[in-house]
Amino acid sequence: MLKSFAIAGVAAAGLILGSANLSTADAKTCVNKAGQGTNSTADGAKFQAWEAVLQATDWGSWGQFMSSGQKIGTAPGYAVSKVSFRCKAGGLGQECIAQATLCK
Repeated sequence: MLKSFAIAGVAAAGLILGSANLSTADAKTCVNKAGQGTNSTADGAKFQAWEAVLQATDWGSWGQFMSSGQKIGTAPGYAVSKVSFRCKAGGLGQECIAQATLCK
């Protein structure tokens, strides 16, 4: 009976260690960023604000963004979440602040 407990204990320890390794491997580094943009239109100001978010995060991702479709809310090499924009009249016509969480 003692052997059964010892084997069960070793098996349980293996499962716990295995879970810890999976968690470490799946861990991501996330940053919260914001950027401000101004333009004559709200869409243009949002684009400028999103560019500022990418530039503050990773210039390489910004470069890929500029050469690959330029879809606001995307960041090549990152998982993007919690994207929000606040826009108001100001600057050259419209001023927007973008905020997002980017994880690598």
